[in-house]
Amino acid sequence: MKLFNHFTAVGFSNTYLIGPDKGGDAILVDPGTMDVSLLKLIEDHNYYIRHVLITHAHPNHFRGIKTILKIYDATIYSKVEELEGISCKVLEEGEITLSDQKIEIISVVGHSFDSLVYRCGHFFFTGDVLSAGRTGTTPDRYTRALLIDELENKLFTREGHGILLPGHGPPSTIKAEKNIFIHMNEEYEKQNQSEA
Repeated sequence: MKLFNHFTAVGFSNTYLIGPDKGGDAILVDPGTMDVSLLKLIEDHNYYIRHVLITHAHPNHFRGIKTILKIYDATIYSKVEELEGISCKVLEEGEITLSDQKIEIISVVGHSFDSLVYRCGHFFFTGDVLSAGRTGTTPDRYTRALLIDELENKLFTREGHGILLPGHGPPSTIKAEKNIFIHMNEEYEKQNQSEA
């Protein structure tokens, strides 16, 4: 398996390309745009996009699918049935195999109701729920608490060397983000105790 990152200044977002070592059917994660450099990356490695995984329905994570579907006969996967008129295969938590890659689907609500994290091997494609040094944004305290609970129970309990590949920003590891999260919570608790 090979993994490539494509950054686009439109939405400052990351797109990930997963494919076999010697070309063939491949997977895109969160194509925020489909530009010449992404097309060149795909074609230079003799890939054909069969599957597109969407972490959540914010346009800077799926805007490129209309162009992709003009070039490739791909299936779009999401937690929602439709993205701006494009039908999606709806995913729930569990596992699927796409292009000989086993993909674990992890639902993590809080940033958005439809956020999914995809694990492929030791790579975690987290969209906006968790990035290097920060958790996803939330509209209120309730959904923030929900997101934190989901991260604690579904990602931070993982053993091993999980590499975090977020929708925005640089990569990190699940272990590093867990340590940052624990430290932030300790500081928050100290602050609350001193105010009481």
